[in-house]
Amino acid sequence: MELFRQLGLNDSILRAIQESHFKEPTEIQKHAIPIVLQGKDILACAATGSGKTLAFGAGIIQNTVPGQGIQALILTPTRELAEQISTALDKFSRYYDLSILPVYGGVSINPQITSLRNADVVVGTPGRILDHLERRTIDLSKVKIVVLDEADRMLDMGFIDDVNQIIQNCPKQRQTMMFSATLDNDIDYLTRKYTNNAQEISVKSYIDASKLAQSYYDVPNNLKFSLLLHLLKQEKSDLVMVFCATRRNADFVSRHLRENDVNATAIHGGLSQSKRSALLERFHKGKTNVLVCTDVAARGLDIKGVTHVYNYDLPASSDDYVHRIGRTARAGLNGKAISLLSGRDYENFRKILEDENIEITEEKLPYLKKVEIQMSGNRNFRNGSQNRNSRNYSERKSYSRNRRY
Repeated sequence: MELFRQLGLNDSILRAIQESHFKEPTEIQKHAIPIVLQGKDILACAATGSGKTLAFGAGIIQNTVPGQGIQALILTPTRELAEQISTALDKFSRYYDLSILPVYGGVSINPQITSLRNADVVVGTPGRILDHLERRTIDLSKVKIVVLDEADRMLDMGFIDDVNQIIQNCPKQRQTMMFSATLDNDIDYLTRKYTNNAQEISVKSYIDASKLAQSYYDVPNNLKFSLLLHLLKQEKSDLVMVFCATRRNADFVSRHLRENDVNATAIHGGLSQSKRSALLERFHKGKTNVLVCTDVAARGLDIKGVTHVYNYDLPASSDDYVHRIGRTARAGLNGKAISLLSGRDYENFRKILEDENIEITEEKLPYLKKVEIQMSGNRNFRNGSQNRNSRNYSERKSYSRNRRY
């Protein structure tokens, strides 16, 4: 605990950290906490699971006085992340008398209106915070600290106008902290507009090759689902995350996995909040061991104990790939990241391989029992893919090998 003490944390927070069994600060915590406690603005580049919540939460907890209105506002892109941050702040502030309130859509607004009257810290999604502003049921005039968490994802989800409007309702004299997995022109715009001499902190996503085995299979489109099913049944795994590009794919994959005796469930933005929360609770408790999700739904979720990550659809960048596979091989445990590569994934895979720090080994395609899937509407899908490929398999194999796959 001495390393945490050296960061400037007081005894109450140190006690809560110790009871949470944290032994030493993460990289983002080492760099950010001393600056945060000084009240300075921050632009931090760090991925999910890097310890961001304590990095910005320590300053909020130590510098918030109970009962004096909303003094800290944390904006997040998803409802699950709002709940997750709120729960973590509750844990770290257990020896303070702070009222920390998660505020998001998909649930009744009336209990939130009541709770907002006594809130000290609000963790919310832009849409619902803006809803409260329009109803005049939230008062941001006393806010001293604003945090934009997963700022890049909020912009990707089209929240920039909402974020702008919300921040304009906060006092100009405040501390502003921005946390983002990536830095681009839009993030730079927000930084210049809303921060004052922000100190930049960058913690590069790190993949421990000794703990995380990365591999890929080059598979025909019409065998991709069959391969996923085969691997899920053959690999010894506990909790598994399967990433898909769209809600439709996530629903398709999870539904047909269940039809083939795999305990899978899909989570994406098309589900109600109560449904999403219930599904995550089942996954956390191990009642469902395969979570099929989209990037947007999974962003910010800190799920422990994931042994395997499958890329059913390849992400469009190496950053997104690293964020996905970073769900496993945590806390010194081993993990596997397996990508299923077919014709439509080649371009994305090429982009991923441009990152020289990523090393992915090709695996030999096993003998597969073909899974025939009959879809409704008289459209015949085979193994998770429509039978209308532009090139046959041998042509795609040649194409891939010529692109250093």
